[in-house]
Amino acid sequence: MENATTVNEFLLLGLTSTQELQPVLFMTLLIIYMINLFGNGSILVVVISEPRLYTPMYFFLGNLSCLDICYSSVTLPIIMANLLSAHKAISFLGCITQLHFFHFLGCTEAILLTIMGFDRFVAICYPLCYTVIMNLKVCILLAAMAWITSFFYALMHSVMTARLNFCHSLKLNHFFCDVKPLLELACGDIRLNQWLIFIVTGSLAMAACFLTFLSYFYIISFLLLKNHTCRGLHKALSTCASHLMVVSLFYGTVGLTYISPTSATSVIQERYVAVIHTTVTSLLNPLIYTLRNKEVKLALSRVFGKKLKLPKENHWQH
Repeated sequence: MENATTVNEFLLLGLTSTQELQPVLFMTLLIIYMINLFGNGSILVVVISEPRLYTPMYFFLGNLSCLDICYSSVTLPIIMANLLSAHKAISFLGCITQLHFFHFLGCTEAILLTIMGFDRFVAICYPLCYTVIMNLKVCILLAAMAWITSFFYALMHSVMTARLNFCHSLKLNHFFCDVKPLLELACGDIRLNQWLIFIVTGSLAMAACFLTFLSYFYIISFLLLKNHTCRGLHKALSTCASHLMVVSLFYGTVGLTYISPTSATSVIQERYVAVIHTTVTSLLNPLIYTLRNKEVKLALSRVFGKKLKLPKENHWQH
């Protein structure tokens, strides 16, 4: 048994050790982060301030925008700071806190994507029952379930990781704190932690992914059966393809990071996958789900002071 070390901080190896690339990466991540904040922040302001968007779909989109702002803020500021710093360190408490919120917000996004898929399924396949099924109380309960379930899921990982002893090098082979890189530094029995990753995280991810794709499968099937033409096919694909792209990107990166076994050759691959997971998905969500939507474009115009001619509609006022 190796001697355990009292840990005060971890050293993050960062995205790259090439100094010439660090300013370029910093500016790239800064631009992505600012676009993320502006895009999701604009959507959040519009959804809150525009009565025409007081519908279940935009209620969940508002949750998603708020989540994406927080999700990117958990990792990107620290990554950018370390790119400009010679001492790329994070305290033990800061590391566990980052791990907790990364998994908390990531799990919440997975559940929210599932709920949004179900919302679109009900809206398209059962339009007459939509306002009854997706009433305000149900929407609040679904959103609360997503946030609360994810909090306790993340608490499981953070508590089980914090209780470990660390006896190897305290250089974390990653650019932010996550469970798998920390387990590489731990000594003693880590089988329970590995089981939690492969079984609990894997089961949650696969269940949420399956239910999300199931909703879109039923949507496409319904539209194709209702419209026996090429136009119906085009409508079905245009309705779901962009959403499915975001969902596939999100779950694809999750699967490559947490479900696939770690090997020496996969560490670099996991870093690149983690970059995509922490930056691209949060950036795409406002573009795919809202900025391509006519109602949101009109609402943005209204918020920025332009006249808007659109019938007022609020599904929760009936």
